Amino acid sequence: MGLVCGILLALANGMLLVIVKAGPDLIFHKEVQLSTEQQIQKAPRLVQPFLEWAASHLPTSIQASSNAVLLAIILSIPVVMFLRSLFSYLNVYLVNWASTRAMADLRTAVFGHLQNLPLSFFSQANTGDLIARVSIDTQSLRLVVGSSIATLVSDPFTILMVVAMLLSMQPVLTLFSLVVLPVCIVPISIYARKVRQSARAMQSHTADLSKVMHEAFTGNRIIKAYNMEDKVLAEFRQVTNKFVNQTMRVIRANEIPGNVTEFLGGLGVTLILLYIAFAKTSFRDVGNFSAFLFGMFSMYKPIKNLTKLHNQFHQANAASQRVFELLDTPSSMPEPASPKPLAAANANIQFDDVYFSYGEKPVLRGINLTIKAGQFVALVGTTGSGKTSLVNLLLRFYDVQSGAVLIGGLDVREVSIKDLRRQIAIVTQESILFHDTIRKNIAVGRPDATDQEIEAAARHANAHEFIMQKEGGYEAIVGEKGTTLSGGQKQRVSIARAIVKDAPILILDEATNSLDAEVEHAVQEELEKLMRGRTTICIAHRLATVQKADRIVVLSEGRIVETGTHAELLEQGGVYQRLYELQFQSQK
Repeated sequence: MGLVCGILLALANGMLLVIVKAGPDLIFHKEVQLSTEQQIQKAPRLVQPFLEWAASHLPTSIQASSNAVLLAIILSIPVVMFLRSLFSYLNVYLVNWASTRAMADLRTAVFGHLQNLPLSFFSQANTGDLIARVSIDTQSLRLVVGSSIATLVSDPFTILMVVAMLLSMQPVLTLFSLVVLPVCIVPISIYARKVRQSARAMQSHTADLSKVMHEAFTGNRIIKAYNMEDKVLAEFRQVTNKFVNQTMRVIRANEIPGNVTEFLGGLGVTLILLYIAFAKTSFRDVGNFSAFLFGMFSMYKPIKNLTKLHNQFHQANAASQRVFELLDTPSSMPEPASPKPLAAANANIQFDDVYFSYGEKPVLRGINLTIKAGQFVALVGTTGSGKTSLVNLLLRFYDVQSGAVLIGGLDVREVSIKDLRRQIAIVTQESILFHDTIRKNIAVGRPDATDQEIEAAARHANAHEFIMQKEGGYEAIVGEKGTTLSGGQKQRVSIARAIVKDAPILILDEATNSLDAEVEHAVQEELEKLMRGRTTICIAHRLATVQKADRIVVLSEGRIVETGTHAELLEQGGVYQRLYELQFQSQK
């Protein structure tokens, strides 16, 4: 539709040129008092059918007058101008509508692709850079593409229409005036290279700005505690200045070629006038000469726009390259082609000769472990022993390099990731809450949970009392990452979230670490109720929380070194006993 409007706009420009040519001809022949038929024959052929139609529809008294065609010409001016304005508006509006929708779809596709990338990607990616690519780069691409396509659709047709009419009126002078156009390629090619370099740098600096802002906003507590405000501001000012410098380079590279082209166009018109003056050429046809000059000057703007088009495409290429790099990033954990259904309830969990490493650093070495359905198994060990990595493999945040993780005899790589994680509830040491109400944060795992279920879960997590003390109760906004709640309150909301999800497998990763002794004792009792009938894996540093575990697995340097109950491991006098004694002595 935008293409049609662009063609119609070019036709309207051509009609305007015809009127400029025909009007003066008829006005200057008015003294001769030509008949209506003679005046129509005097007009350009392109406009003659319109004049005949207009003259035939005028009142009879006007048709008899020789001014009929002249009146039709005059009245057609506002009509053509209205059509020209209408098609110009529709051309820009429709092209930008199409580009906006296309960029919205692209932004959604990029964001959706990022959501499906594994945790390993986000552990290495820069959050500010990702935000810039999804939001700012796609917006820059939309602005460039929208303006470029509008120019690409209408302006070439306008130039071709005007040049064709000029050649029909004055072929020699038209060719003579257009001889300077090849020279316009020189500044375009020179500044195109500058645009390529500056556009890439500008997009990079935009990502740096997003990075600085993201870190400043999310780490504001530390910035204030260490008096880093001036340092962060200086870094932001430095990146901003780099961005401004590259932006101005792009603006210069976009504007200079167009103005050089306009100057060369004026030089071409000057050559025409010199030719007319020194060649003793006279123009008796005033309308023809007026239309010729009007046509020459009417080409300036579209030619100037087209000179910018090449540079704008380089800007679009710089923005799109960063966006499509994300889309081309493959997932290291693809979904199975034919996923098998998973029934985690009453199913054993098995780690079969599992090897795993982060890059070149080995984390798990030959892990063989079976967790029976409904069993409470605790994973203990020093920091870096591989406890959290086992849980990450079970949730399929990562995939094993060797071996397999099975639930009910089914490899988790053969199961849909959504189906797998739907049947696992997790409470992590770092409680992540969303900038939303307490109610919605509790219902994350089950959006369809009733108010009664949410409140019951909060009571079990010992959270109902402090929630009701908040203004708005369950409708209170927790702030970004739960900033309006204390660490213990956030932890209790996370526990309530796991209770509401009601999954057959429960993972507790230092679930009570942020709670004081009194609240921890109350919550621990509720967690014990929650664990009944569920397969529970508990990661713990405080060994007092795992003494009731059916089985304790002790890891060291990625290997299982001991297994047994609390009493059995103390009798063995191994790693577990040393860890227990160290904690017991530190608590005295």
